[in-house]
Amino acid sequence: MRARNLVLGAVAVVMLVAGGNWALADLPVSSALSKDSRNSGISMRAYHRWGVDPGTLVVDLWGLPTSVSMADVDRALFTAAEALKDRKFDRVVLAWRGGARYVMDGDYFNTLGREYAFQNPVYTVRTMQEYLRTPDGSRAFGTWTGGMLGVLGKQMEDHKEFHRGWYAASAFSL
Repeated sequence: MRARNLVLGAVAVVMLVAGGNWALADLPVSSALSKDSRNSGISMRAYHRWGVDPGTLVVDLWGLPTSVSMADVDRALFTAAEALKDRKFDRVVLAWRGGARYVMDGDYFNTLGREYAFQNPVYTVRTMQEYLRTPDGSRAFGTWTGGMLGVLGKQMEDHKEFHRGWYAASAFSL
């Protein structure tokens, strides 16, 4: 009888954690993504790290159609941020099929969400990489100085490398 109660208790805890993740992270993101038909085929999940760390959100890409563009994935990420803009996270992990690829500060993720409705997406796309770190905590990309065209060119190269590092190299065998 005691073993049965322990098993039932463990099952209840797992269900509570899974339900909390679904209600607090995945449901708002999935609902927001489903409102735009351009997101069709993009499989993006949102959950708390290890299912129990409310300070760390994982935005996890699991599948993409072959026709997906970088702009489509950017829009999906910004939509996820907008859906969770009222939630506070210490950090946000960008993952591909469960594997962490990049980390951004939770405050920056909130900024993405709050500003998505009015911020120029080209500005966000070209500057976002400056806020990314690798999973070990080192800077993923540098900052650029110099002439406007030179800086813009380097920022867009970083943006392309960001997508390659997050999902494209694995998803499309690049």
